[in-house]
Amino acid sequence: MTRTAGILLPITSLPSPYGIGCFSQAAYDFVDWLKKAGQTYWQILPLGPTSYGDSPYQSFSTFAGNPYFISLDALVAEGVLTKPECEAADFGNVSTDIDYAKLYHSRYPLLRKAYERSRIADSPAYLRFLEAQQRWLPDYALFMALKTRFDGAAWTEWPEDIRLRWPNAMDYYRRELYFDIEFHQYMQFKFYEQWERLKAYANRQAIQIIGDIPIYVSMDSADAWANPALFQLDGDNMPLAVAGCPPDGFSADGQLWGNPLYRWDYHRDTGYAWWVSRLSHCFQLYDVVRIDHFRGFDEYFSIPYGAESAKEGHWEMGPGIELFRCVERQLGWHEVIAEDLGYVTDSVRRLVQESGFPGMKVLEFAFDSRDSGSANDYLPHNYPENSVAYTGTHDNETIAGWFRSITEEERQMAQDYLCDHHTPEALLHKSFIALLMRSNAKACIIPLQDYLGYGNQSRINQPSTVGTNWRWRITSGELSQKLQKEILSIAKRYGRMNWNAENE
Repeated sequence: MTRTAGILLPITSLPSPYGIGCFSQAAYDFVDWLKKAGQTYWQILPLGPTSYGDSPYQSFSTFAGNPYFISLDALVAEGVLTKPECEAADFGNVSTDIDYAKLYHSRYPLLRKAYERSRIADSPAYLRFLEAQQRWLPDYALFMALKTRFDGAAWTEWPEDIRLRWPNAMDYYRRELYFDIEFHQYMQFKFYEQWERLKAYANRQAIQIIGDIPIYVSMDSADAWANPALFQLDGDNMPLAVAGCPPDGFSADGQLWGNPLYRWDYHRDTGYAWWVSRLSHCFQLYDVVRIDHFRGFDEYFSIPYGAESAKEGHWEMGPGIELFRCVERQLGWHEVIAEDLGYVTDSVRRLVQESGFPGMKVLEFAFDSRDSGSANDYLPHNYPENSVAYTGTHDNETIAGWFRSITEEERQMAQDYLCDHHTPEALLHKSFIALLMRSNAKACIIPLQDYLGYGNQSRINQPSTVGTNWRWRITSGELSQKLQKEILSIAKRYGRMNWNAENE
């Protein structure tokens, strides 16, 4: 078995003088840092353009990229922006935080200025990009131009003619919004140009990218607007039912996500063409694809549209293994990680096993005094080889924050399992990381905050809350040589060193 390790760090969390991490030199420096730390993987979060709430799991498109990630320094080097213009913009003055409101009001005017100076219509590379992305880009660019025209309103609130995509309305707005449409196409061209360059560099340094895709798309997305037949919508393209999860020990009302549900009968009848296209796109973007909420392919929770809570929902059957057999027949075998967390039934376990994809094991779930049966699956000595182990994910507390927040009984359970009641709490994150690294899981992915021993002030996301999520950033000084050497020694100690990186 090849034992590997990697680090979870969103693109947004990279250092940057311009308000948010992006495809700038800091990203290339982080790849070099990972290589010298003996890592194999860099796991990121979804790259799509974010909507209200700033969550990468609620995007305006499953195919488009986030314009915030476009490197302004690269545009300066091209001559379409100047350094003083970028420095004059107000992105906020806290280097460890992302101010999305300021970002919105500062980034897009700069990108529009770059577009207007670019003479992009004369670029052969741009024209080739338009041709290659015909399946999704025209609808996405028109969708975004229309959102601006209608003051950011959800497409379900647009005038009926364009909401229902009447041909005469489509023709009218394509003419009326020509330059706005081209602006959004330009931003996608720049996003993909810069991302492909960064990914190619990472691969040359023997670093593989683990991407992340949500199982569902946002209702307010180009996907739902342009392809209503894919979803459980009525004759006016309004949802019949929406996604969520049932009440459990963590949430008495369950979770009401609001995403439109798939019409799996339609997908089956079309040979899962949209899913094949979506996953083909992801397999080009990433080396490994993590699919969020994998259990939804076995059974999905359906909540009537308009319900006040998830209590009114019920389970429905998903497509099961048929979808993945179809994808494999058309695209071949690709590396996928199944996010099989939460309430896992025997049928979900069978689906993950039949797919051959590794499931996820999260150490923080191993010491839950409320559910000792489920927790047993997350104890490191029980991890199967075909799994990917995490101290925590982007939705969890940091390992240090988690240890402080659990009950005294659970802290006792964890320390008994470690056979360690003497290590100071400030250093226990190292013991938990070492525990995970010793497991049989073929890959271990550690959030950077856990290597740093940070508390919950650096947490990425707290589900069911808004306003403080997706904001944490690091400074370049935190990516120290001392930390790099420590991570390298851990990778070597537990047989997870990326020897390809060392021999580059």
